[in-house]
Amino acid sequence: MLKGAWALVKGFHLLLSRQELRSMLWRMLLLLLVLFVGLTYGVFELSAWIVDLFRPKGDAWYVDSMVWILRLFAMLFALGVGIVCFVMLGSVAAAPWLDELYVRVAKLKGIALEQSAQPWWKSAGRSLWSSVMPLAGFIPWALLAGLLLLVPVYGTVVASLVWGVSSLRLLSYEFMDTPASFKAWKWAERKQQFEENGWFYLGFSGLAMFLLIIPGLNLFVLPAAVVGLFPRINAGVAATPETSA
Repeated sequence: MLKGAWALVKGFHLLLSRQELRSMLWRMLLLLLVLFVGLTYGVFELSAWIVDLFRPKGDAWYVDSMVWILRLFAMLFALGVGIVCFVMLGSVAAAPWLDELYVRVAKLKGIALEQSAQPWWKSAGRSLWSSVMPLAGFIPWALLAGLLLLVPVYGTVVASLVWGVSSLRLLSYEFMDTPASFKAWKWAERKQQFEENGWFYLGFSGLAMFLLIIPGLNLFVLPAAVVGLFPRINAGVAATPETSA
């Protein structure tokens, strides 16, 4: 897990230290800022709705504790939804820029890649389609977390754990999308990549999820993740002599 977290840190460093990468970053920031502001409003509204929906009734001894735990879960749940939506929608909307960013990282590493000359809507559609299978695997766990809320006290705690781990798994596939697309990986290859490097991706996405909570800094997480995953996805790929010379 520490290796995954450190890979994201190195992604931030490379993204901010190289002018050719920063120039791509500024193009994305306004789009990501608008998306973040809209989703922040949605997070608070969703949290309040969950508390109202599941607030326990009666005067049992555990009601006050349940309300407190429910509020905590509702905020964590709403934050998780907001983070997942931010990464998914940000990946789709910024897909062409993320592709170009990845090509520039490859050039810095001495590997020649060609960016597909597709219109924006095709790049966005490809990214959206790549989210279908991970989302299909995520939904059952999200529903299980919702059902566990009906179990007093301990159900809320377990629901938080189930929701947290499944969200990290989904985020891992979203962060993987741009590098995996350049490898022409289908769902089977992406799933194999996660299963073989599960702890790495949980550490990577865990730190990313924490940073996505911090206003301002969260706008840099998605491009930094694309940069940070380059060495893992391209491990063993030799640099081209004419580029690395």
